[in-house]
Amino acid sequence: MDINEGKPEIHAGLEGIYFTESSVCKVDGQQGRLYYRGYPIETLANSSNFTEVAYLLLYGKLPTGQELDAFDAQMREERSLPGEVIAEIGRTAARAHPMDTMRTAISMLSAYDAEAYNDSPDANMRKSIRLISKSASIAATIGRYRSGKLYVAPDASLSHAENFLYMLSGEKPDKVDARILDVMFTVHAEHSSNASTFGVLVAGSTLADLYSSVTAGMAVLKGPLHGGADEAALRMMREIGSADNTERYIDDALAGKKKIMGFGHRVYKTYDPRARIVRSYLESLLSSPYEEQRNLAQIALSAEKLMIDRLGKAKGIWPNIDFFAGPVYVSLGIPAEVFTPIFAAARMAGWCAHMLEYWKSNKLLRPLEYYSGQLDLDYVPVEKR
Repeated sequence: MDINEGKPEIHAGLEGIYFTESSVCKVDGQQGRLYYRGYPIETLANSSNFTEVAYLLLYGKLPTGQELDAFDAQMREERSLPGEVIAEIGRTAARAHPMDTMRTAISMLSAYDAEAYNDSPDANMRKSIRLISKSASIAATIGRYRSGKLYVAPDASLSHAENFLYMLSGEKPDKVDARILDVMFTVHAEHSSNASTFGVLVAGSTLADLYSSVTAGMAVLKGPLHGGADEAALRMMREIGSADNTERYIDDALAGKKKIMGFGHRVYKTYDPRARIVRSYLESLLSSPYEEQRNLAQIALSAEKLMIDRLGKAKGIWPNIDFFAGPVYVSLGIPAEVFTPIFAAARMAGWCAHMLEYWKSNKLLRPLEYYSGQLDLDYVPVEKR
């Protein structure tokens, strides 16, 4: 038989395929717009904070003052980690990939949650709050142990971003740094059905519990085509060394068809709106008293201009959020190996919001695969092969 007879159209990577409806997030790749529950990301970054944004994503509306206070109190209460999880992070943080350690720690949390397998909507909401809160504590603890320092317990008097920096450094941060990190959490909190969110939904569509579902998302996020681009972009900037070397490096890389990390996006065909927000903080580093911060900012802005001139307008390859994130994190004293765990801690809000929504009308995700191999082959016993 002709195996290619009636061959369907193959959408590689499921590109262009709609698999569900959602009111969580809108990404307009053509116009460079991003909305959480209908609110522009620029408005949320400028006027809101991560805790309020997490509430918005989970509940589908902005909270009243009383609702926000109650939600914030829940978030603060859930920061603590089980001792066994802290010990596991301590055992593996120095030798394992940070995302391997974080994935394991997130998975372990289910063993210490009495509601782990309670699949009621109320229980899943409570678990979502725990996951959002504890994932930030896990990410900070990984960074703490990787630097060879002792665990710092969370401080309930601090905001979400303040507490992260405190658990990472052991020192209470200033308000400016905490505000910058809060914005970084906000702009990473959600981005529609990206690879990791789809991974969460695939797992959850089998009616796996919420911990299992987000652990699947953690595994997907580890891949360098999804998470980790900000770390790679920072590595490139440090390889460039100084702004004076940027043009030669970029031209040599393009001539050798080498990928410039932090440019181009599967969805955005224009400037990533999140990148514009982060870039505004990068510009302030040009006057930093610290040479490394000034140097990284100069390199990043020089590379941006060169890439836009060479590829942006002509081929639609523009900066994405990953390109500017690294230098901003460095300015906050955050080591590169913690960048992707921060991404995961922020995106936990979006993952949980999507999973809660999808479960309301759950359908097992089971796409078709077109078989292109041979059929009806004769089996030959091993002694005759």
